[in-house]
Amino acid sequence: MRSLRRLLLLAVLLPAGAFFAGWAALHGSLPQLDGSFDLVGLEAPVTVKRDRLGVPELNAWSLDDLARAIGFLHAQERFFQMDLQRRSAAGELSELFGSRALAHDRSMRLHRLRRVAGQILTGLTAGHRRMLEAYTDGVNAGLGALAVSPFEYLLLRQPPRAWIPEDSLLVVLAMYADLQDENADSDAERGYLRSVLPAPMYRFLYPAGTRWDAPLTGPAVDSPSPPAAEVYDLRSIAEAVGDPDPVAPEYQPEMAVGSNNWALAGRRTAHGGGMLASDMHLRQRVPAVWYRARFKVANVRGRNLDVTGVTLPGTPLMIAGSNGRVAWSFTNSYGDWTDRVILESHPEDDGRYLTADGYRDLQIHRETIRVKGSEDAVLEVRNSRWGPVIGRDRQGRLQSVRWLAAMPDATNVRLLEMMFADSVDEALRVAPEIGMPQQNLVVADADGNIGWTIIGKIPRREGGFDPLLPASWARPGTGWNGLIGALEYPRVVNPASGQIWTANSRTVGDAELALIGDGGYGLGARSRQIRNGLAPLQKATPGDFLKIQLDDRALFLDRWRRLALDLLAMPGARQTAQRRLAASVLADNELRASTGSQAYRLVREFRNLCYGRTRHFLTLEARRADPDYRPRLSRRFEGALWQLVEQRPRHLLDPQYDSWPDFLLAALDDSVDRLDPDRDGRLETWGDYNIVRINHPLGKIPLLGAYLNMPPHAAAGDTFMPRVQSANFGASERFAVAPGREAEGYFHMPGGQSGHPLSAYYRAGFRAWSNGEPLPFLPGEPAHTLQLLPVSPLPSDLSDRQ
Repeated sequence: MRSLRRLLLLAVLLPAGAFFAGWAALHGSLPQLDGSFDLVGLEAPVTVKRDRLGVPELNAWSLDDLARAIGFLHAQERFFQMDLQRRSAAGELSELFGSRALAHDRSMRLHRLRRVAGQILTGLTAGHRRMLEAYTDGVNAGLGALAVSPFEYLLLRQPPRAWIPEDSLLVVLAMYADLQDENADSDAERGYLRSVLPAPMYRFLYPAGTRWDAPLTGPAVDSPSPPAAEVYDLRSIAEAVGDPDPVAPEYQPEMAVGSNNWALAGRRTAHGGGMLASDMHLRQRVPAVWYRARFKVANVRGRNLDVTGVTLPGTPLMIAGSNGRVAWSFTNSYGDWTDRVILESHPEDDGRYLTADGYRDLQIHRETIRVKGSEDAVLEVRNSRWGPVIGRDRQGRLQSVRWLAAMPDATNVRLLEMMFADSVDEALRVAPEIGMPQQNLVVADADGNIGWTIIGKIPRREGGFDPLLPASWARPGTGWNGLIGALEYPRVVNPASGQIWTANSRTVGDAELALIGDGGYGLGARSRQIRNGLAPLQKATPGDFLKIQLDDRALFLDRWRRLALDLLAMPGARQTAQRRLAASVLADNELRASTGSQAYRLVREFRNLCYGRTRHFLTLEARRADPDYRPRLSRRFEGALWQLVEQRPRHLLDPQYDSWPDFLLAALDDSVDRLDPDRDGRLETWGDYNIVRINHPLGKIPLLGAYLNMPPHAAAGDTFMPRVQSANFGASERFAVAPGREAEGYFHMPGGQSGHPLSAYYRAGFRAWSNGEPLPFLPGEPAHTLQLLPVSPLPSDLSDRQ
C-alpha cells in the first residue's frame, strides 16, 4: 500500500515537475522590460520606454546606437520570426524543419540569395555597413541576454544561429520573394497560351485593362471583345474532339499580395496639412509581420529625429510611418521585375548557349542543403549570364530567369533616408536611389503636399522584345541594360483632384506604363472604390480614412447580383424552391461582405463558379496539348468574362449547355445547392465561411495551438473592396496620420509586439484590429523603462549632443 502511494505520488509529481520546468524555461526567454543592461558598443545610453501595448520609444545618441538598440529589442521579442525570414530567402528552412521544407529550399537556392546578400553588403557605403554591423551586434546581444533560447528552439530541439550582417539583407530579399513572381511563371503561361491559341483569343484572355480601372494618370482601358466565330469557334472544336477533363476545378479568387494607400492634399483636410492612410496586405501570421516603434535621436544631421511607424524585424529600418514633416507608405506595384529568357543551346551541347558574344558555357554551382534528421541534399544550379536555369519549356528549350532581386545593385538600405525627408519633393527625389522591392510610394507632408512615384530600382529593357513573353536575349542589344535614371521615374505631385490612391492595379498609362511593365496588375475594383470614396471628402479627418479602410461594400459584385435576379425573372425560367430562396436572399439592395450576409455569400459563389468554369473551358486546347497545364490567366480575366456574359457568343459556350442563360442558371442553382446542403431554406452566411485564423508557424503542434494562435473569428471584408480579408490574409497594419499631427492618428495591427506567448504583449491590439477600433498612432505613457548602457566611457561631448 505504501509502495502504491509512492507510485501515485510519483505519477503526480513527475508531470507537475515537467510542467513547472517547462514553465520556468518559457519564462526564461521573456525579454527584459525594466532596469538596465550593459550593451557593448554603445556610444551613449539608450532609453527604451514601452507603453501598455509594448510599443517602444527609443531615445538614442546616434543612428548606430539606435540600430544597436532596435536590434536588441527585435532579438528579444522576434528572433524566431527574423530567423525564418533569412532562412526562407536563403533556402535554409530544412535545417530547422527537415524534409518538409526541402521543396521550398530547392526553389530558393536556384537564386543563391545568400551569395547576393554578401555582394550587396560589399557594395554598401561604409556608414551603411557600420549601421548593419551595429544592428547585428545588438541582435546577438539581445539573444545572448535571454536566460533561455526562444521557446521555438526548445520545441524544435535546435540552437538558434547567430546573426550576421548579410542576414538583414536576406530579410529584405525575402520580401522580394513574397511580393514578386521570382521565376516569371506568368511569362511562361502567357508564352504557352500564345503558342496554342489564335492571337485574338490570346489578347481576349489577357486584357490590358477593364472598365474597373482607376489609374492616377490616363484613361481606363476596357477589355477587347471576344474573337468572332470565324476566328475561333471553340464550341465546334469541343464538339469535335471532346474535353478530356470536363469538370472545372474549384476556383477561389487569388489574394494578391498588395495593399491600399492614399493621401489627401491639405486643401481637403480639416487641418490644412497632408494626410496619409496605409494598410499593407500580406499573409497574416503570429507574430505580426511588423514591429512598431518610435525613434528619437537628438541633433542628427542638423535636426532632432522623431519618427514613428513600423519596423521589419531583421532590419534596423523604419518601413512606413511619419517623421513630423513627411508620412509615407507603400503598396505592391505589380510592375514587371522578372523576365523569362529562352536559351538558344548549342546544337551539339546544351551546356552551351548563344549570347551576343557567341556561345558561352553554363556555369555550374553545387548548393548543399542541410536537412534536419536526414542526409544533406545537393542541388546543382546551372547559371547563364542572365540568371539560373529553371527548366525547359514545352518545346524542350532551356530557360533562365532574370530577376531584379538577384542583381546586387538593386538593393541597399537607403530607405533610411525616408526618415529624414522634409517634404514630398525630397521624398520623391530620394526614392529612385532606394533599393528595395519595387512599390507604389505615396507621401504627404505637413505643408499639404502629396505625391506618388515608384520606389526601388527599374530595369532598362532594350531590343524590342515583349517582356510579357519568354524571349531570347542572344541578339546584340536585347535584354536589360542596367537601371533607368532618377529623372526617368514617373511621378505625380499635387494632382488637381487633391487626392492620390493606389491599390495594386495599374497606376499610369502609355510610356510610363511601358517603363514599369505589367507584372500582374490586379482588377481595378478596389482602387475605383477607394478613389470614389475619397472624392466627396473636403474637410477630412483620420476617422474618415478609417471608414474607407473598413468599407466592405461589394460594389464590384453588385452587377453579378443584378445578373442573378434578371436570370431568375426571365420568362420561362423554371421556378423551384431553391430559386425562390435565391430571389428572396438577393432582393436586398445593398450588398456587403458582412459576416451575417447570405446574399454576399451567394453572389460570390455564383460569380466564382462562372469564372472557374469559363476559364476552364476557354483553355481547352491548352489543356489538351498539355494535361498537366492548370490555367491561372490574368487577374483581369474578369473583363473577358463579363464581355461573354454581356455578348453571349454561342461559339465560346461550353457544349454541355444549350445557351448562355442555361450555363448561368446552372451555376446559380449549383451555388444555392452548395450553400444550402440540408435544403432547410437557410443559406450559409459570409461569416460561416470567412473565419480568420492567424496562426503561429508551430501552432499545429497538438495542444499548443490554443496558446500560440490568435483566436479565430468571423470577419467582414473580402478581395474586391477596401477591407481586404480572408482566412489568413489581409491588413498587416492599418493606420492614418497627418505629419506633424501624429497624436491625432490611429494604428491597428493583427497581433501584439511580442512573439512570446507568455508576454502581456503577445495579443495586445488584436481585438482592436479585428473590430476596427482605433488605437493611438503614437506610443502612450510608459509602463516599462529599460536603460541600455554603454560599457565603454561616454564621449566627451555627450552633454553638447543632448
